[in-house]
Amino acid sequence: MPSACDSPIDDIEDMVSSGDPTPHERQYSRKTVVPRARKRNTQQTTEVLQADSVIPGMQKIWMRTWGCSHNNSDGEYMAGQLAASGYIMTGRNQSADLWLLNSCTVKNPAEDHFRNSIKKAQEQDKKVVLAGCVPQAQPRMDYLKGLSIIGVQQIDRVVEVVDEAVKGHSVRLLGQKKDNGKRLGGARLDLPKIRKNPLIEIISINTGCLNACTYCKTKHARGDLASYPVEELVERARQSFNEGVCEIWLTSEDTGAYGKDIGTDLPTLLWKLVEVIPEGAMLRLGMTNPPYILEHLEEMARILNHPRVYGFLHIPVQSGSDSVLMDMKREYCAEDFRHVVQFLKDRVPGITIATDIICGFPGETDADFQETCDLVREYRFPSLFINQFYPRPGTPAAKMDQVPAQVKKQRTKELSALFHSYNPYDHKIGETQRVLVTEESFDTQYFVAHNKYYEQVLVPKRSEFKGKMVEVEIYEAGKHFLKGRPLKDSQVFSPSLSKPLLKGEVSGLTQVTLQESSRCISSALMPVCLSSGICPFQGSAASQLRPPWLGRAQEMDGSVE
Repeated sequence: MPSACDSPIDDIEDMVSSGDPTPHERQYSRKTVVPRARKRNTQQTTEVLQADSVIPGMQKIWMRTWGCSHNNSDGEYMAGQLAASGYIMTGRNQSADLWLLNSCTVKNPAEDHFRNSIKKAQEQDKKVVLAGCVPQAQPRMDYLKGLSIIGVQQIDRVVEVVDEAVKGHSVRLLGQKKDNGKRLGGARLDLPKIRKNPLIEIISINTGCLNACTYCKTKHARGDLASYPVEELVERARQSFNEGVCEIWLTSEDTGAYGKDIGTDLPTLLWKLVEVIPEGAMLRLGMTNPPYILEHLEEMARILNHPRVYGFLHIPVQSGSDSVLMDMKREYCAEDFRHVVQFLKDRVPGITIATDIICGFPGETDADFQETCDLVREYRFPSLFINQFYPRPGTPAAKMDQVPAQVKKQRTKELSALFHSYNPYDHKIGETQRVLVTEESFDTQYFVAHNKYYEQVLVPKRSEFKGKMVEVEIYEAGKHFLKGRPLKDSQVFSPSLSKPLLKGEVSGLTQVTLQESSRCISSALMPVCLSSGICPFQGSAASQLRPPWLGRAQEMDGSVE
């Protein structure tokens, strides 16, 4: 029995009979039709629009970042993506619609500031998005309940999270990025960013580390070592120099461990980077723990002597006592640290070694502390970061027998006094040095430059010096700085052929990106994009289609903090 859908017609043309009007007759008949006038509706009607009154991408965002240079790099990437999506990054928290708080979990005071900022935002009825190591490591903390969170490996999705947060929704993205089951270093390195200093590019070469220090909370957030490929890092450096950057900082939780997870090492990366550094531009290495620098001492000495690499290395010792180092699970002894320092001082004359000390680690005795003081007296470190121990929740050290608070404070005070008892730069007076000028001093009276050994040199505040190499004579030395007088006959050397980006300008946006965005906005497809969430040119969410306004992406009243 045939179904209701069955039809004897084999072709659509069979539906036209000989008696039907021809196309010509239909066209002619239209000319004889007279439209009928409509009666006007004299009654006033009010149209009620059923629409969401919040349109993401038009709000002002204030961002605050605490912690290390890795965290600062993450903050720059998040600011760049938000600005490229149309949001306005402002330096005034009062005028902002949303606060993006990028946290640090290393010490209790940093988390306290973070918690207080959340409370202040809520009191002012601001929308809040949280980022950084604190929410990544402890997302279930009571004071984080109901708030949107962007994980440390999910910063490339910050626009999605902020879009939902401004509409009053709570979103949490805390997953790990993987490729075929292997953990990746994090978000792509070619994302848009707003550099805090347009002359300095901060590049995270890896995330996480191989150690399991008993006091460290950062490991809970950043996890095990995951390195970026050499090629991606070199390309990021090359792009930065093309945008007028004259100084690159390499950063991570442990730069010395770079590459162990992907079959390469730090010296291999550094030699590749040196090839793309323009003359007069400089590369600064980040923190490396003693166990990994021990493996590459000869190569590292050669690299640190290179004219385009600062003769500077941050090697945290944490304690001069082997007993304390064992309790910390630092995987080296004090003699290992001495060997590294002495080797580099012998082969890189003038090198600056910076180090960290923790005062009052659980179980530290007076004798242990004196061993630390002896180490400081021996090397008279010009840069010394002194930290009072804080037990971080969830770490093994938090469960150990604690040193009394007053003893920790006293030891911190005593070590600080020792550090301030010597002046490491007095012998530099009268020297002639080439320095790279990159920023303004805190008191705004000078420009800040650095010499080959990354020692801070204050120079006169002349606009032609910014981002340039200048030859100076050292005429004054302080505890943390030198002062330089430009030589009369010296030439100002520019390390970059490109003009640096303006303060607040978005890095990493290509002309193709701008053309695609402009093409989409002017196209009849734009309503389709907004309703469907799909872009025919980029295949991204509609929130990503907002024009990436290249130029002053921030308000003139402030900068990203």
